[in-house]
Amino acid sequence: MAHNHAVHQNFDVDYVIVYRFADTTNVEARDMFAALMQALAGVGLATEVRNGDNCSLLVLVKVGSEKRFAQEVYRSRVKDWLNGVRAAEPARDTQKTLAGESLTEAERFRITHHLITSPKEDGGAGIIPKEGQWKNVESIFPLHDHTFNKEWIKQWSTMTFLKAEDLDQIRDRFGEKIAYYFAFTQSYFQFLIFPAAFGFASWVILGSFSPIYALINGLWCVTFVEYWKRQEVDLGVRWGVKGVGGIQRKRKEFQHEKEVRDPVTGEMMHIFPATKRLSRQLLQIPFAILATLALGTLIATCFGIEIFLSEVYNGPGQSLLVFLPTGLLTALVPTLTTMLTAIATRLNDYENWETSENYESALTQKIFVLNFITSYLPIFLTAFVYVPFGSLIVPYLDIFNLTARPFATDEKQLQTPSAGFAINPSRLRKQVIYFTVTAQIVNFAMETIVPYIKRRGFSKYQEMKSERAAKKGGAGSGITIDDVPEESEFLKRVRNEAELDVYDVTTDLREMIIQFGYLSLFSVVWPLTPVSFIINNWIELRSDAVKICVEMQRPTPARADSIGPWLDSLQFLTWLGSITTAALAYLFSNDGLGPDGTPATIKGWALLLTIFFSEHVFLLMRWAVRLAISKIDSPGMEKERAERFMVRKRYLHDALGHDALDVPPPQMEEKITRESLEEDARQSTLRTQRPQDHFWARQRGWEESAKVGAGLIEKMAPKESKKEQ
Repeated sequence: MAHNHAVHQNFDVDYVIVYRFADTTNVEARDMFAALMQALAGVGLATEVRNGDNCSLLVLVKVGSEKRFAQEVYRSRVKDWLNGVRAAEPARDTQKTLAGESLTEAERFRITHHLITSPKEDGGAGIIPKEGQWKNVESIFPLHDHTFNKEWIKQWSTMTFLKAEDLDQIRDRFGEKIAYYFAFTQSYFQFLIFPAAFGFASWVILGSFSPIYALINGLWCVTFVEYWKRQEVDLGVRWGVKGVGGIQRKRKEFQHEKEVRDPVTGEMMHIFPATKRLSRQLLQIPFAILATLALGTLIATCFGIEIFLSEVYNGPGQSLLVFLPTGLLTALVPTLTTMLTAIATRLNDYENWETSENYESALTQKIFVLNFITSYLPIFLTAFVYVPFGSLIVPYLDIFNLTARPFATDEKQLQTPSAGFAINPSRLRKQVIYFTVTAQIVNFAMETIVPYIKRRGFSKYQEMKSERAAKKGGAGSGITIDDVPEESEFLKRVRNEAELDVYDVTTDLREMIIQFGYLSLFSVVWPLTPVSFIINNWIELRSDAVKICVEMQRPTPARADSIGPWLDSLQFLTWLGSITTAALAYLFSNDGLGPDGTPATIKGWALLLTIFFSEHVFLLMRWAVRLAISKIDSPGMEKERAERFMVRKRYLHDALGHDALDVPPPQMEEKITRESLEEDARQSTLRTQRPQDHFWARQRGWEESAKVGAGLIEKMAPKESKKEQ
C-alpha cells in the first residue's frame, strides 16, 4: 500500500520545467540554468532539480512562500473585483480571504503559472519556453493527479449524463476553459435526444428531404444556440468568471506606433491606429479567395476524378481505382491546409493585435474558413453541382482518363457515353453518411493512435539527438544519475509526462462545431444523422477525458466565460442551415429523386422564393426563441441578483448601520412639553431667525402635524359628512 501511495503522490510539486541543453555549450547551459533558478526564487517559488532524459534537467517547482502566494491570490481577486468579475471586494486580510473562499486546485495552478510566466513588471519571472534567454526551457506543465484521474474515468464510464457537480469538478481541476468545453458537449449531447428520436421517426415515416423535418430541425438548432448562450452566462455566474473575458492579456509581440497619455488615468498608452489594422484585416478577403481556390480546386478535381472512375470508367481495376481520389485528398488536403494555416498565422501576426484574446479570436475565425471548406465543400459540390448539372458536366470529365488509362484494355472503357448517362441519386446520401458516421469513427481512431505514435517518434528523435551530443563530449543518454529509491517511480512518471503532447481544447471544440454544421446543413438528406452524433458524443466525452488524463500533459488551467468565437460560428451555421436545408428540400421535393442531373426541372424563382421564405422563418423563430428564453429565470440570474443585493446590503450596513435598509429609517421623536417649548423660545432669542426657521418651527414632530391636519379636516369637511358622524 505504501508503495502504491508513493507512485500516485506528487511530493507537493506544482509545476515541472523541462530544461534541455543538448544544443548548448556547457558554460552557456550552466549560466542560463543559474539565471532560471534565480528568476524562480525571485518570485517566491521553491525548486528541486532532478535528472531528465536526453540531455535535460527536470526543475520541480512548488510555492515556497505561502505569504507571497497569498498576496498573489489577493491581488488576482482584487483585479477581478476592479474589472467587475467579482461582485464584492475581497477582504484586505489575505488569510481571511483564503479562509472565506477556499482556493481550488485550478486557481492555485493558474496563479503559480502566472508567477512563472508573466512579465516582471506584472510580478512574474517572465519565463516563456523557447523564447529569448529561455530558449533552453522546453516546456512548463503541471503534474497529473493519477489518483483523481483513475477515479474520474471510472466514474464517468458508468454515467450517462453529467451533473452540474461533475462540471464543477472539472472546473476545479482543469480550469474554466476546459470546463466550458465539457459543458458545451454535454448540453449538445442532451439536446440531441429530441432530434435523434424525431430523426428516426422521420426516417421511418417521412423519409429524406422532408420539409417537416427541415422545419423542426431548424427550430431545434435555433433553440439550442440560444439556450447555450444563456447557459454560458449561468455557468459564468456559477463559477465566478462572468466578464473575465474583459480582462485581456497584453501581447509582448504587439508593436505600437505612438504613445498617448490617458486623459483619465494619466498613464501612457501604446497605440496602433485602428484604421491601419482595418486596412490589414482587409487582406482576409484575398486570403479567403486564395483558400477557396486552392482547397476548392483540389477537392473539385478529386471529386471529378472520383465521378469519372466510379460512373464512367468500366475497365479493369475499377474497384481499386475509386479509392485514388480519397488517397489524394488524404495526402494533399492536410498538407495544403497546413500551408494555408501558416499563411493565416502570418496574416494574423501582421494585423498586430494588442491582446492575446483578440489575437486568438481573429486566428480562430481564419481557421474556421479553412475548416468550412475542407469539411462541407464536397457535400456542397454533390448537392448543388453534381445533382442538378451532372448530365451536363460528366461528358467533360474525359480529361481525367489519364488516371485510368494504364489499366484500360479498350478505349471505349475511358469514353463518356454521349447519351443515356444517369447520375447516381444515392451519391449525396452516401456522402452525408460517410461524413457523419465513417469520418467520425476515423477521427476517433486518429485521436487515440496518432498521439501514441508521435510520442514514440519524438522519444526516438530525442535519443538520437542526445547521442550526437554525447559524441561531442556532452552528457549523453548513457550517463544517468541514480534516483533515490522512494522517488524512482515518481520521477519515471514525470519523465513520461514530459514527453506527452500539449492538450489544446480548441481542437476538440472545433470538432464539435463542425459536427453541428453537418446536422444544421445536411441532416435533411439523412435524418439519422443526429442518431449517429448522439452515440458519437457519448463516447467523445469519455474519450476526451481519457485523452487529457493519459495521452496529454495536464493542461494549465485557463479562465474563460464562454466558448469564444466558436459561438459566432454556431450562429453562422444555424443561419446557413436555414438556407441549405430549404434548397435541398425543394430540389428533392419529387419523392427525393432530385433534378436527375439536368436543371430543366428547376424553377429559379421557386428556389429563390423557398430560400427567402425559409430565411425569414428562421429570423422569426430566432426572435421568438430569444424572447421566450429571456422571460425564463435561471439559477445563474438568481445567484447574480442575490450577490448584488448582498453587496448593496453590506455597503449600506457598513455606511449607515444595521437599520440602513429600513424604509423610512426610524427617527427619535421628541416629546413636546411646556419646558421644551420654553427652551425653544429661549434658543430662538439667542440666534438670528430666518423666515424658513419660523416656518418649520410651527409644528414639532409628526404627532403635532397629525393633530393639525385632523383639525383642518374637521373644519373643512362638508356638512353632510358632519351629520353622518
